[in-house]
Formats: sequence, C-alpha cells, structure tokens
Amino acid sequence: MNRIRHQAFEWGRALCVVLVIACQAGGNARAADKEPPLRPGAPSKTIFVASNGWHSAIFVPRNELTPDSLPEITAFPEARYLGFGWGDAEFFPARDPGFTTLLSAAFLPTPAVLHVTGLRVHPEAAYPKDEVIALKISHAGFRNLIAYLDGTFARADRRPGKPVAPGLDPHSYFYRAKGEFHLFNTCNSWTARGLAAAGVPIDADDIVRAEGLMASLRPLSANSFK
Repeated sequence: MNRIRHQAFEWGRALCVVLVIACQAGGNARAADKEPPLRPGAPSKTIFVASNGWHSAIFVPRNELTPDSLPEITAFPEARYLGFGWGDAEFFPARDPGFTTLLSAAFLPTPAVLHVTGLRVHPEAAYPKDEVIALKISHAGFRNLIAYLDGTFARADRRPGKPVAPGLDPHSYFYRAKGEFHLFNTCNSWTARGLAAAGVPIDADDIVRAEGLMASLRPLSANSFK
C-alpha cells in the first residue's frame, strides 16, 4: 500500500469516526430476507470475513459454487476461495486516490463496484496482517448469501459480468455493482447485510465501520485469526 493511498484511508477513517458519532443515522439499503440462525448440531458451511481495520470482505469456498449460482466464478478456475468486497466505484479501484475523491465517496451517493479476489490459499494465509473470522452458517443460509452476492453484480443477464478494472490483489477484478456508496452505506454495511441474510445474528442496520462489524462477529466466530 503506497503512502498516498494509506493517507487517504486514514482520512476516511477519521471522517467516519467523527461523523458517525455526530449522526447516528442509518441510511443503509434495505437488508435482504434473513435466514434464521444456525441451530445447534445442524449441518453447516464455513465462510470467512476479513478486515484490515477499514474495509471488510466475505470469503467463500469456490468449490461450493457453480456458474449457475455465480457466473463470475469462471474467471477464477484455480481459486480455492473467492472474496467479495463492495465499495465506491472511483475510490476503491484508485491506486492513488486524492482527497477530493475521498470526500465524494464519503458525502455523495456514488456508483459502486464489487471487488472479487481468487485465493489459492486460506484467507488467513493470504492476509496475515488482517483479522479473519470464521463463521458457520446453515446450508440455506449459504444459499441466501450466494444469492446476495450474485444479486450485487450489475449485469443484464446470466452471462458473467465483464471486469471494469484490475483488482488490488493478484487474481482479482472489479465489476460493476448495484447500490450507491456513501458514508452511511459503506463496504461494511454491505458485508453486514449479506451476513444477516445468511442467518448470522447481527444488526446490519447499525454497521458502518469495520470495527463495529468485527466486534459483532467475534463472539460468533468458529475460529478467529490475527
């Protein structure tokens, strides 16, 4: 991560802290239908949520997906896991985002992109400095989550969407996404709504910052890694 991008992230974090404290407003898009929480002893599937302190992403095993459920998996034939993170269409892909881009992303509803990463290793191994939390969800919850991810892609039909930019990680791409990004509808809000749809018992309407998301997930984790 270069110096300018790191500085922009710090500006964004500071703005979020100040404004979230001052304005406990929601403004998130309506959450998807929720699956009931996993029952003790019920069959489950394991997913992962990773955060670097400001951004979050959901990781799922690629071998649990099919092109019918998520057409874009064909772009990642050798991946063991696929990661999905949502964000502002200008700020998120920018290698050197400026302060004007940051302000626009924070205060104005802006178009969104979905960052999809193909990992050949476990998320913990791929992101050793990030917090990675494992969550067990029901089979129905997993189907709901995949439907949520699939529904985020802004495509006209069931053909795989075309990447709009190379991703930030090896084997990653940005795709056009549904929704509008702003200060109270962030990547973490998007992650929380997907988890809630999967049956993870969190209040997605209250999630804006990464710390709030991860704090809600830590007591629920099957395993967590630092």
